[in-house]
Amino acid sequence: MTYRAKLKVGLLSATIFTNVALAMPAMAEEAAPAAEGSGGGGDVIIVSATRRDTTIMETPINISALGGKDLQDLHVDDMRNLGAFTPGVTILDTGPRGAGTIVMRGLSADDTSASGGDNSNSAVGMYLGEVPMYYDFKLIDINRVETLLGPQGTLYGLGTLAGAMRNMPNRPDATQFSGEVHGQVFDMAHSKDTGYNGYGVVNIPLMKDHIAFRSATGYYFTPGYIDYNYLLQDPGVSLPQPGDASNPLGTAEQQAANFKSRRDANFERTFTTRNQLAFYTDDLKAYVTYAHQRTRTDGQSSTGGGYSGEGKYEAPWRYLEPATRTGDMLSLEIEGNVHDAVNVVFVSAYTQRKTKYQADNTDLLLDLDYGYEAFPAFSSYNKSQAKEYEFTNELRLVSTFDGPLSFVAGAFWNRQHYKSNYDEYVPGFPEWANDPDNWDTAFVTDHSNPEYAHEYSSFVRSTNDEKGLYGEATVHFTDDLQLTGGLRYYKYNAWVNGGSYLPLWDDTYATRSGSTGKDGLVYKINASWNISPEFMVYGTWSTGYRIGGVNRTAPCSQDVIDKYNAGLPQDGQTLCALPNELSYGPDKTKNAEIGMRGQLLDNKLNFSISAFHIDWDGIQLAGQTYYGAIGITVNGGKAVSKGIDASFEARPIPGLSIRGNYSYLDAHLTEGVANLLSTHDGLVDAEVGDRLPGSAKNKGAIGVTYDLPVGDNSLAFGWTATYTGNILTRVGARAGGEKLPDYWMHQANITYKTAMYDIGLYATNIFDKYAVTGVSNDLTRAGIVNDGVVSRYYGRSVAQPRTIGLQGTMRF
Repeated sequence: MTYRAKLKVGLLSATIFTNVALAMPAMAEEAAPAAEGSGGGGDVIIVSATRRDTTIMETPINISALGGKDLQDLHVDDMRNLGAFTPGVTILDTGPRGAGTIVMRGLSADDTSASGGDNSNSAVGMYLGEVPMYYDFKLIDINRVETLLGPQGTLYGLGTLAGAMRNMPNRPDATQFSGEVHGQVFDMAHSKDTGYNGYGVVNIPLMKDHIAFRSATGYYFTPGYIDYNYLLQDPGVSLPQPGDASNPLGTAEQQAANFKSRRDANFERTFTTRNQLAFYTDDLKAYVTYAHQRTRTDGQSSTGGGYSGEGKYEAPWRYLEPATRTGDMLSLEIEGNVHDAVNVVFVSAYTQRKTKYQADNTDLLLDLDYGYEAFPAFSSYNKSQAKEYEFTNELRLVSTFDGPLSFVAGAFWNRQHYKSNYDEYVPGFPEWANDPDNWDTAFVTDHSNPEYAHEYSSFVRSTNDEKGLYGEATVHFTDDLQLTGGLRYYKYNAWVNGGSYLPLWDDTYATRSGSTGKDGLVYKINASWNISPEFMVYGTWSTGYRIGGVNRTAPCSQDVIDKYNAGLPQDGQTLCALPNELSYGPDKTKNAEIGMRGQLLDNKLNFSISAFHIDWDGIQLAGQTYYGAIGITVNGGKAVSKGIDASFEARPIPGLSIRGNYSYLDAHLTEGVANLLSTHDGLVDAEVGDRLPGSAKNKGAIGVTYDLPVGDNSLAFGWTATYTGNILTRVGARAGGEKLPDYWMHQANITYKTAMYDIGLYATNIFDKYAVTGVSNDLTRAGIVNDGVVSRYYGRSVAQPRTIGLQGTMRF
């Protein structure tokens, strides 16, 4: 363990032990009851998806919830682990370089990725408390995670084309001091390091019954399992491909002369903290929250598929690929009641996400076919950094008076700013190219100094502004029969400014600006009937939308546009967006759904089942620019998603719980898209009937827990198996796309539980399944040979190997 790691562990331990010491006077008291909504073992989970506190049995929409106890028992640390336990949701876990790609009900037409998940997802709304923010905050001290499937355009609006996921934290308690300390240590197969994590929670009443402070802070170290064994010793001098095309990595002697290695490069180191200050009066409660998280890694959780001759857990890339992601949130949430008639809720927040990446860029430049492969030691890496920050405000009125009519009404405003810088470097190339015998160059300045091996640079600045007005009204015809209708009006504007230049050939940036905007209306109708206190049926017709925007790509200069319009060739390397590629419009969904929910056999069997049909129009698709094939968003095509979601929990005897879920999904295009899929050889059409990528047609989970009484305590046994069906990497698996094989994962735990502490053993991926979770690029680019140079463009992300650990939790 490094000195820095030891220091972090020491600081965390000091914090934990300080919290324990402060809590010692309270430890003799009876253990505090679990927070409402903690879930597990048959506890009632209170949800607020309808903007009112209700039990799931009382909530007439498709919603699932995992309580805080469930999250801990299932080792669900962040959003990347949620998909296996949530019907209708597929989450592609491609490692700590990204937050995880969430696909709800199959509503994705994008290729999968192996280099890192999403850092923003405009089709799924992610919330921390009442604040929209797509970020994978660790699930520490969480009361529950609510998953709302299907379009949620009326109440939630922003980014809920496919659904929403709400992480609801435990709130400060002004009545008593309390806290929790949790720690884990574990071993991971195919890794040389030992993993560990820990967190502490402390709740402090500052003024009894009125003011309280709550803090949850943790540190996570997950070892890597991907080795980077082919890193260049001296970029620009060492040979990236010392062997020929039949053995590109060369002999053992050639490897020793050119490469160095880094084991377990895809580790995760995450520091996270969430701090809340609460104020309570008889008719008012307010929360000020600050959350911060920083995640760091040095590599992808992927391999090159063996096309270069690398091993099963090896990456073939020439450079380490470090990434740092940071998320911050500062929010104010106020809720007050006026004359026992209306709750007034106000939410104001500032959120930001910052990313900093470095990656091997060699194959991109070789694939552009500029002749760089003529330099035997040619390699390239890129550096990028981006900051996305938002201001969000929402005012909501929720009726609380008795009567046959209730309503929710509100106004929403969100302004998002984005800025990024991107640079590519080619070590050693300018010095080599300055020799006229090697390269016919026209460099604008002398670039013989390695400091100037700067090949491409771009910047983007954009702003999105969205406003909305919404309302829902419910008529209660009887205590058991109700009808809800809702509308939402939205309007957005988006601006972009950007530029690019080639430092080897140009002396300044070429810049350009663009803008777009639109407004629209979405609606919802919902009806439910409680046939009996134990059985409810409901039906929903809802719509959702995703705002359009501007592509975060440097616009083409006027000179490039003029040459394009005149049909003239461009000079040198051109990577930019033409005017018609700068922006894209909104897409929309329409969802018809029926469902039922029941509690039978004296609440020993709970179940939920729903069937849905979603039409998706004007799909926002992953396209590319005419110049440079830069990824952009375009509109085109139509699709349908239909299927069934089901879940249950049975408690046949005291102490025994059996839980499961299953989803069937049929998501495919109903209108083809010309030239959608880019390959090494050109563009390929997507056709009617092509299955959408990124989600499993069949997925499910089954789990059993049993609490065996041991005196006043208990011994808990748990086992869970999750199934993920096959997933397509591209629309219809066309154009070099693949069908990733289905797989099962198994995990188990045994825990000794008392009122004050738990301690136990656990194992995940028990059978060490080697599962491919995503693919970058396509098979047309896998192992291609360009003038004798074998491409390493292709990548496959693989699931975390078997993990066995010891964990403990103390409550006070």
